[in-house]
Amino acid sequence: MKNIYIETIAPLLRGLTFDGEKGNISICEDDPKKVVFAIDSRNHTLSEETLPLYLKGIKNQNLLNKEQLVEKIISYTIDKFKYYIKKYKQKPKIVIFENVGIFYLGKSYDDSINVKNNFKDILKNIKINSKPSEPQDCIEKKNSKIIANNYCNRSSEECRNDGRSDRNNIVKNKIAVVTGGAQGFGESIVRELTKSECLVFIADINIKGARKLAEEFNIKYKKTIALPIKVDVTNEDSVRKMIYKIVKKAGGIDIFISNAGVLKASSVKEMEFSEFAFVNKVNYFGYFLCVKHASKVMALQNIPSGKYFTDIIQINSKSGLKGSDKNSAYAGSKFGGLGLTQSFALELIDDNIKVNSICPGNFFEGPLWSDPGKGLFVQYLRTGKVPGAKTIENVKRFYESKVPMKRGCTGEDVIKAIYYLIDQKYETGQAIPVTGGQVMLK
Repeated sequence: MKNIYIETIAPLLRGLTFDGEKGNISICEDDPKKVVFAIDSRNHTLSEETLPLYLKGIKNQNLLNKEQLVEKIISYTIDKFKYYIKKYKQKPKIVIFENVGIFYLGKSYDDSINVKNNFKDILKNIKINSKPSEPQDCIEKKNSKIIANNYCNRSSEECRNDGRSDRNNIVKNKIAVVTGGAQGFGESIVRELTKSECLVFIADINIKGARKLAEEFNIKYKKTIALPIKVDVTNEDSVRKMIYKIVKKAGGIDIFISNAGVLKASSVKEMEFSEFAFVNKVNYFGYFLCVKHASKVMALQNIPSGKYFTDIIQINSKSGLKGSDKNSAYAGSKFGGLGLTQSFALELIDDNIKVNSICPGNFFEGPLWSDPGKGLFVQYLRTGKVPGAKTIENVKRFYESKVPMKRGCTGEDVIKAIYYLIDQKYETGQAIPVTGGQVMLK
């Protein structure tokens, strides 16, 4: 029951704090003892700066089915949030829901952590002193100090942004999820998004690689800018748990990039059905499962304003636009993915969710092609797919020659297409080729 409240309230709070581009990050803490003590704190005098919005559970909730309960939670939360704003002329930074959890809101992830730590310090002082509260002016001084510190942080961030292109503001402080984000195209996409101060969840079955990458970016940028999360996109329970953890940890999803994919090339005469099924399970069914669960969160974010646009972007392939010799499993899964994109787009636009695909050319520098043991360059050299090729470099040049621009696709090429799709508000259901002219739309 508590999970239903959290997965409903957190995206609603992001929607209720919508500033025209995105809402606040919210971190949920659901330790029962801390929630009870926080509820009791309402008997103490707190400054308006730290005054929480207190919410109670829905009456007779056990008599309601899930859909009815969610509707009640939505209407109740929105009404109480708006009343708080009307009364205090500000949005709450802390929302305490009885028997559910405490939600800490901030413009960035680290802002939310600061709000959490600040509130914990106040509760700690109340507990130690066993007094109704500290003198009002003392609390206000503490809060003024924190506000001043936050202002300094924002100023320093603004200084660091000097000279950057306006493009970066498209994703700043938005929440993105990149599946298959620990390597290949996914890693390149994550690298580019973190440069623009987007909070990125690196979702991958390779959690060790995701953790290493997240740590690298957080150290580099001296702030929490990337978070690792494990997922197997072929397993619905794994996808469901991933989405719940993201919502609990950050409050919602603005950009979902379905990038996880596999390729097994073989003649249709020789390919095992298990191999064909595996490719489709990851590339086709995995895309469906991710959209199924991410779209629910995005729809909730849109409810308060009806103007909150979010993006689902599938990293497809040029093989989704044109058949691929001895690569039917991969090409078929990618053709099917474009059908899903168009169908999802028609359905989800009612929730202001845009759904598009990007169809990159070959990423020659990624492990799919360049892995020294099992990369496609090595495979094609061994199987003699490229006539006369005697070295890996011969194979690479052969494939580069097929591209009018004479090079492979890069992560930077793809991120520019991603920024375009996020920035515009009048395009959905599209497949954008990023192929150097190798595949052209008819």
